[in-house]
Amino acid sequence: MGAPSTAATADTPTRPKRGVPAADRALARPRRRLLAAAAALVALVAVGASSLLDLRTPTPRPADAPTGEFSAARAFEDVQVIAARPHAAGSPANDQVRAHLEQRLRGLGLETEVQDTVAPEAGELSGAAGGTALARVRNVVARLPGTDPTGRVFLVSHYDSVQTGPGGNDAAAGTAAVLEVARALSVGPRPRNDIVFVLTDAEEACLCGAVAFSASHPLAADGGVVLNLEARGSTGPVIMFETSQDNAKLVDVFSRAAPHPVGTSFAVEIYRALPNDTDFTAFLDQKFVGLNSAYIDGGAVYHTPLDTPAAVNQGSLQQHGDNALGLAREFGSTDLTALRAGDDATYFPVPGGLVRYPGWLTLPLALLAVLAVAALGWLTRRQGRASTGRLAAGFGLALVPIVAAPAAAQLLWLAIRAIRPGYAQLLDPYRPIWYRMAVLALAAAILFTWYALTRRRVGPAALAFGGLAWLAVFGVLLAVAVPGGAYLTTLPALAGGIAGLVALRTRQTGPWPVVATTVAAAVGVIILLPTVTLLFPALGMAKGGVAALVAVLLGLTALPVVDLLHPQAGGQRGLVALRARRLAVVPAMAAALAAVVLAGVGLVVDRLDADHPAPTHLMYALDAGTGQARWLSREPDPQPWTDGYVGGFTSVEDDFPGLGKAKLRTGPAPVTNLPAPKVDVLADSTSGTERTLRLRLTPQRPARLATLHVDTSTATVLRAEVAGRPVPMEPRKGKWGFGLVFHALPPEGFEVTLTVSPKGGPVVVRAMDASDGLDALPGFRPRPPDVGIVGSHRSDMLAVARTYPL
Repeated sequence: MGAPSTAATADTPTRPKRGVPAADRALARPRRRLLAAAAALVALVAVGASSLLDLRTPTPRPADAPTGEFSAARAFEDVQVIAARPHAAGSPANDQVRAHLEQRLRGLGLETEVQDTVAPEAGELSGAAGGTALARVRNVVARLPGTDPTGRVFLVSHYDSVQTGPGGNDAAAGTAAVLEVARALSVGPRPRNDIVFVLTDAEEACLCGAVAFSASHPLAADGGVVLNLEARGSTGPVIMFETSQDNAKLVDVFSRAAPHPVGTSFAVEIYRALPNDTDFTAFLDQKFVGLNSAYIDGGAVYHTPLDTPAAVNQGSLQQHGDNALGLAREFGSTDLTALRAGDDATYFPVPGGLVRYPGWLTLPLALLAVLAVAALGWLTRRQGRASTGRLAAGFGLALVPIVAAPAAAQLLWLAIRAIRPGYAQLLDPYRPIWYRMAVLALAAAILFTWYALTRRRVGPAALAFGGLAWLAVFGVLLAVAVPGGAYLTTLPALAGGIAGLVALRTRQTGPWPVVATTVAAAVGVIILLPTVTLLFPALGMAKGGVAALVAVLLGLTALPVVDLLHPQAGGQRGLVALRARRLAVVPAMAAALAAVVLAGVGLVVDRLDADHPAPTHLMYALDAGTGQARWLSREPDPQPWTDGYVGGFTSVEDDFPGLGKAKLRTGPAPVTNLPAPKVDVLADSTSGTERTLRLRLTPQRPARLATLHVDTSTATVLRAEVAGRPVPMEPRKGKWGFGLVFHALPPEGFEVTLTVSPKGGPVVVRAMDASDGLDALPGFRPRPPDVGIVGSHRSDMLAVARTYPL
């Protein structure tokens, strides 16, 4: 009959030779181990480098680029005009920006108008803690008519800034990108569908401009596709981080039409669960479909005076514009009547584009990964590479680095913050790269230490199984709870399980076990390495433990390759075995040393100075009725400069309900002669048990916002209107049961009609207005050069309040 076939030989259970310890019963242990290790590492480094290079921003195009292309240099000229100074909604500076936008759009021959109205906030925003928010908004709207419309495409960004900074990135860059896209579209063939350019007002205050347009503008009546352009930093790749529900067809268009598509379904799932909002929220509330994009690295300048045009990375601006122009052209030529699909897609970036598959595959793939890992465990035991007990031990012990690495990363950041307290109010350090690398080195140190301590007793095959088993378990949990994020662990677990089966079913002396395990590790690198890179700027160093967790999961997918780095100890005794064990801890020691050095370099390089100040938060609040004033701060651990103004925490809700319910640090302040807003009764009527009051609140000084609250012990508010529009009723607990906040306050103030159920006696209201800037106040000491302003809507706010019985 001749010699047995290779397949038959491979099917025969292989028992390890006597004297070979469990530590060497690996999934892949070739004879030329060092050569295999070098080849595998080179391959993984190449894959990792390709994945990271694919996240780079494109080279900015010059001002003389072809007219049909997006030019970051041309757009940057508008950034310099828009972000010349802070321009909060309602300010004279914002009026000047709006005039520039009108001129630019009309100069392109587009139908341009200003929507001037009063609108409420989008949903229940955290920014409206003092009550229901409204604003006077003036949106700039322009239309490029389509030749045969099936719907409308809306390019959206906001043109107002916070009061603390000029908004070079947030969102002068987005606004300038919309202008440059409008220019590029206007010089080419007309699109099939209408393209509407919407530059909204009062986004920073309450998203009120987006609400006004999406809910009441005639062009928005039939809905459409929204492309919202944002920024929450100053650099980095533009990430498509939010979509409408049932996004499969939208993602398909994004993947083929955006020249630089970066986005993950995991980010969409997480963002939907967070209490964060952009203008996109208002459009979703009105059942629009669309995509929301932003660049988010360099978050230290966010909402601060440092967010100047000079802080804008023109590569990020180029990517914003390239993607927006490509998507506008694609959606502009597409039948927009059938963009909603039956489910959300799963998608993630890979070199050259996006991988995407239907959401309904999420759970089946997760269960298939469980089956693949279970089969690997069965074959590992059958071939004698690990007993059932060791497989169970491998599974249990694999949880150690999964828990230890995130915990260690958080402790590392606490230690760094103890050394550098100025980081407490920063979204991210000014130069975070060294700290990010320190976290990754720390995660590697924990993984290598764990592996060196457990490898010999439990065995590399059992540990590899344990790591893949946890990835498979996480995949099922994510598939149920966060379907868009299940791919993070499901696909590496599935690839690792299949690779392990291939490795065990082939000859250990051949190349295929190493090839299979390297390919599986490469799948983990492609999926998880970009995720680690994007998580750092998304969450900041304060949540660096999340990136450390993903880094450890990446390490677990590569355990068979990691094992190639360990010295062989089979059959060795005495000093040889001791040397082998000592060599095994070298990677762990090197990684731990690197973590310490990198953190130290971060502290040296990222010093707080005049160009990179430590942010502080301070407000001044005056009760014009009692003549009492106080300094207020929301800093949990005040910086030395702030500590000179405030002491312990106190609730100020009863005296200043417009500042919200959070306890603030307070301190006595000199009283200054500032008038409170005036409340006049324009009409007062009673019908049955209801009393209707028509009031006018008028500021007596330039103010950015005003608030009005009603004392619940004197009346219950049944209905309210501002400028003839109903105010959403949001009952509040405590003394002030009804409150509203009016942003972009005009000099003539605003009218409010209250229908109340009085409780006997006068109806008591509390009025407050707020302006910006503390420099002219008595007792205020200017900040030193290395002390800055935290990115907050209430930083350096000056509030004056008074109670009125009506």
